[in-house]
Amino acid sequence: MVFKRRDARNWLRIVAEFFYPRGGWRRAASYIVHRLRRLPDPPHKIARGIAAGVFVCFTPFFGFHFFLAAGLAFVMQGNILASLLATFFGNPLTFPIIAAISLELGQWMLGTPGVGPLPDVFADFGRASAELWHNFQALFTSESAHWDRLGRFFWRVMWPYTVGGLVPGVIAGVAAYLLARPAVAAYQRRRISRLKARYERRAKSQDGPGRGQ
Repeated sequence: MVFKRRDARNWLRIVAEFFYPRGGWRRAASYIVHRLRRLPDPPHKIARGIAAGVFVCFTPFFGFHFFLAAGLAFVMQGNILASLLATFFGNPLTFPIIAAISLELGQWMLGTPGVGPLPDVFADFGRASAELWHNFQALFTSESAHWDRLGRFFWRVMWPYTVGGLVPGVIAGVAAYLLARPAVAAYQRRRISRLKARYERRAKSQDGPGRGQ
């Protein structure tokens, strides 16, 4: 293959780079910001997409954030690619903070008991995913599906996380919109000015020899 990687990545390396990207988080963040600023869309549409992506990070639907962000950006008439890039607001550094805030707030709003330390919560997500996959396979095999533990997980973890994530998600999304719109607009103005100046210099250099003849 022409574009095949020279060094094939194994699963251990993929997992390691998920938690710490090659080049560090600062480089990864600067790349995402660079891509967001260069999107060919009006600033308000890009900012709406960013707001959608940031908001979705406060939901507990891990593995579906891309789809949710794209759908929300479409409804908001925002830039879909911007929403996908903005989902990287949720990463191994921020997810523990987001989960703690959302769960605590959701449990307080619903009056439900706590679910224990945060590592246990993420372990519950892993067990629930495995059980959901088992139940899906049971549809096509002789295995029996079990929904009791999934039901308890939904009411103890999933529902409080969903409800509690709405308030900080909206706040973070609005803040992202208010910060992104003027920043993108300023970048686009500077870029247009640079392109215009470059075009004028090129036009002058082309007109110069002709005038001397």
